[in-house]
Amino acid sequence: MRYKILSKEQLIISFDRLTRFKPVKDKYFRVFTDIITSNLIEPKLKKSELIKLSPEIITNYAEEIINESLKSCSEKTKSKINLNETIKEYENSVFLNDKDTQAYLDNKIEYDYFIKLIDESCPLNLRWLKVISGGGNLKNLRSRHGLKYPVQKVLLVEGLTEEILLPAFSKYLGFDFYKEGIQVIGAGGKNQVVKMYYKMIEELKIPVFLLLDKDAEENIAQIKPKLRSIDKIHLVSCGEFEDLLPKSLIIKTVNNELNNFASINEEDLLDEVPEAKNLENIFKQKGLHEFKKADFAKLVRDNISEDSDISTEIAEIVMELSL
Repeated sequence: MRYKILSKEQLIISFDRLTRFKPVKDKYFRVFTDIITSNLIEPKLKKSELIKLSPEIITNYAEEIINESLKSCSEKTKSKINLNETIKEYENSVFLNDKDTQAYLDNKIEYDYFIKLIDESCPLNLRWLKVISGGGNLKNLRSRHGLKYPVQKVLLVEGLTEEILLPAFSKYLGFDFYKEGIQVIGAGGKNQVVKMYYKMIEELKIPVFLLLDKDAEENIAQIKPKLRSIDKIHLVSCGEFEDLLPKSLIIKTVNNELNNFASINEEDLLDEVPEAKNLENIFKQKGLHEFKKADFAKLVRDNISEDSDISTEIAEIVMELSL
């Protein structure tokens, strides 16, 4: 067996992909086969050939390449825990894994070499590996270091506005998603929420909290027959998530963006018009750049500074999430 060694950067990318919040079989097969097709010289194997091989054989090829690469660019340190077993236990506590998946998780990758490569510039999932290598209760370590892992609950939302703003509102209210293990996933629309939830209940053991706009009653009707007892749905009481934002917060955000060039007041936010439409009109009238929900959500996030910035329903959503 002949192969090329992975560089330090390639190792970090590979381990990052292996430890993200993704279905285990999918991510391990993808990472391992990418390493094999890119680095294995002899025997030369194509992806179409790898599909026919057992997970055990694929794992054996990949772990040898990974381990030799680790030894070539790092020094071994001794973890206080067996990271292979800890990762396996964690993945099995979150995902419903079959026999083939267990074969991937039974790998003998030498994490004690990889720990030396992790620094503050690495993604959270990798920094989490370094923290837990020192031993201790995983949930206590998550709370102390705010590294989000182990993931304990999924928040499934329609779009980027909720994905950007809910963690910020929640943190202001004292419920930090990173400390509490909340994984936010934006589906890209109410129909996609349904499809994604159907997929999640086939893969996940942990609870899913679904947040949907007011016009999603039909979608909820599709979800309810399959809704697990551990899961919960919150339907926004009026319109879209943007309509839950206090008008004072919207005005503060827009006026800070206008930066004394112009200003708006409550009269510019018509009650009978959805806030997203109001904002689209305001941006046009004031000669601003095109209104985009995600960009505006980031501006709002930077302006959350006082209790009046949190509406009653947003506070209710955060409370329900925390239960």
